[in-house]
Amino acid sequence: MRVRILGTAAGGGVPQWNCACPGCASYRRAGADRTQDTVAVSGDGRSWYLLNASPDLRQQLLGSIDLAPDAGSRRTPLVGVMLSTAEIDHTLGLLMLREATRLEVMASGTVLGALQTSFPVRPMLDRYADTRWHEVSAGTTVRLAGGLAAARHTIGAKPPRYADATTGVEWVSAWEITDPATGGVLLYATCVPQWSDDLAALVGRSSCAILDGTFLTDDEMLRTVGGGPTATAMGHVPVSASLPIIAGAGGRVLFSHLNNTNPLVGPDAEGAAGRLGGAAEAAHDGQQLQL
Repeated sequence: MRVRILGTAAGGGVPQWNCACPGCASYRRAGADRTQDTVAVSGDGRSWYLLNASPDLRQQLLGSIDLAPDAGSRRTPLVGVMLSTAEIDHTLGLLMLREATRLEVMASGTVLGALQTSFPVRPMLDRYADTRWHEVSAGTTVRLAGGLAAARHTIGAKPPRYADATTGVEWVSAWEITDPATGGVLLYATCVPQWSDDLAALVGRSSCAILDGTFLTDDEMLRTVGGGPTATAMGHVPVSASLPIIAGAGGRVLFSHLNNTNPLVGPDAEGAAGRLGGAAEAAHDGQQLQL
């Protein structure tokens, strides 16, 4: 299985347009940026699937030669998208794919419902592309083009701000991608509202887990910008709380979906990474893995 980490930032990216925190300021000075959370996976290098579709998707696709169209045509290796939430920073990129000839989109029924009504991406995209929307039940495994298998696991019930919270409970998912040919297993869970024994077990059996690294500590917003809700109140387990749980997991662990206030992306990112104690690492845009 080939894995390309296209983006590693939380909503708004780094630098965020309306923020001058230390992390954003350092990126502006360097003329650098982190794009918003998206991962691409393939079992054969010819058929690729996205895990989420960020608002930065056009930039991310242009920066990945593996996802370029065939010479002289409009045929692309991009086959489909697996959504882990209905959040705007995970779904807005679907509209950037409106030129697709055909597109498969997989998600929970709750997420698909929100994209039909509260944030009507589905009816808009259907007018442009041949889009197939697939509800994947929790625990169900689907076969992907290129030989991979994908299982969706519900891990949270926190809806996006725009959505009607009474329309379902399967708002947050983890995706477990398996390559039967190599035995490699990728776990993708970049929005983790709370840990459970089931989620810890998924991490334990993965070859590589890309986990929620939105905030390093629970009071990060207060420390960095002088106010704001805690990480847990926003539906994200902080990295500091995840480290004891993933200790000894066996496989590789990468933290992604990093907020602009997170010290893991700031001017002392190297020093902050030392706080991971070698148990994990901070993902970076353009990173490639082979599982």
